[in-house]
Parts: sequence; C-alpha cells; structure tokens
Amino acid sequence: MYKWLPFPENISTFGVGVDKLFMSIYWLTLIVFILVTITLVAFLIMYRHRPGHKAAYIEGSTKLEIIWTTATTVIVFGLALLSYPQWNKIKSPTQLPTPEVIVQVSAKQFNWDMTYPGPDGEFGTEDDLELENQLHVPEDKVVHIQLTSVDVIHSFFLPNLRLKQDALPNRFITVWFEAMETGNYEIACAELCGFEHFGMRGFLTVHSEADYEAWKAEMWPPQ
Repeated sequence: MYKWLPFPENISTFGVGVDKLFMSIYWLTLIVFILVTITLVAFLIMYRHRPGHKAAYIEGSTKLEIIWTTATTVIVFGLALLSYPQWNKIKSPTQLPTPEVIVQVSAKQFNWDMTYPGPDGEFGTEDDLELENQLHVPEDKVVHIQLTSVDVIHSFFLPNLRLKQDALPNRFITVWFEAMETGNYEIACAELCGFEHFGMRGFLTVHSEADYEAWKAEMWPPQ
C-alpha cells in the first residue's frame, strides 16, 4: 500500500486505517499548498511593480476573514470526525480487545525495561522476567502493553505497527497491537527525553506461535 511513499512496512491489524487517515490529510494538505502557491504567484505577477502604477492601500475584508475562518474550522472538525472511529478503536480503554499476552514496559533514561508476568500470569512475583530493550510477542495475537515511565516523559513508538503512545511518570497507560508478520522491528522513543535520547532504542521480535512457545520454555524452563 502506497509503495511510492517511504512508509515503514505495516505489520499491524489497524495499520491500514492509520495509513488511510495519513493519506487523507496528506492529499488535503497538498491541495491547499498548491492552491496557496498558485494564488501567491498570481498575486506576484498581477501586483508587481510597473511604471506608472501607484500602490494603493487596501483595507481587510471582514467577509473574507469570516469565510476563511469558517472554512478552516469546518475542515478541522471534518478531519476530527473522520479520524474518530480509527483512534477510538486504537486508544479508547472501552475498545481494548481481550489480551493474549500482557507486558509491562517501563521507560527510563535511556532504555526500555520489559517485564513479563511469568507462568503464574501475575506481575510482582518471583517468576517475573525482566529484559532490557527486548520485547518478544507471538504473531497474530493481541498484545497489551502496560506503559509507564520512571523519570521523564518518553514516547513508545513502533513505526511498523503504527503505534505511538507517551509514557508518563507514575501512571500506567494500556495500549494494544496485533502483529501480522514475524521478524525484528525497531522500538524508538519519539519524545525528547535527555542528552542520549537519540540512542534510546529497543527491538520487537515477533515470533511464530511455535517459536514463541519455544522462547517461553527457554525463559521459564519446566521445574
């Protein structure tokens, strides 16, 4: 989809909807840009300096200002209505699908700490697994990320999943995704968080179901 644009490969179930929203805004912005540029060039030619022509002071038009303000307001509200179903699906706490995997992700300067609840399915117990900058999930399964920060505001960004969410200190925010392709993908911080912000980088590994079970068996070997 949109191969002519430098989009990262989409592996998310809701990524197509996000890309369509992006393209709608892209084309609207492009059309406005072209119209404004044409108008600017036309005015430069029509009202250029010419011998014998005297510049005249022109007062502003209240009517034109009302029309312009109304038009931009309608466009903004129209985009909000257009994007609401998609963002509600991704962000609304009431729309979260039932998770099959839950991971706590804690951001800090300048790493991502991933905590898995272990076989007992509960956080804060002895079988919790903590990894740094490594997020492992199965393919085609709903994953919930319980996101927080221990210091400043960070932003959990998975370009291939079209997912971005700020991580706030002393607050857990739940986001979700469902990855459709196995592979390794980058996790970035999209919020300036300090002098080593550029190096705050993690990796998402999407396993096939069998490989994920094998990874779990390696992390939590049978007693």
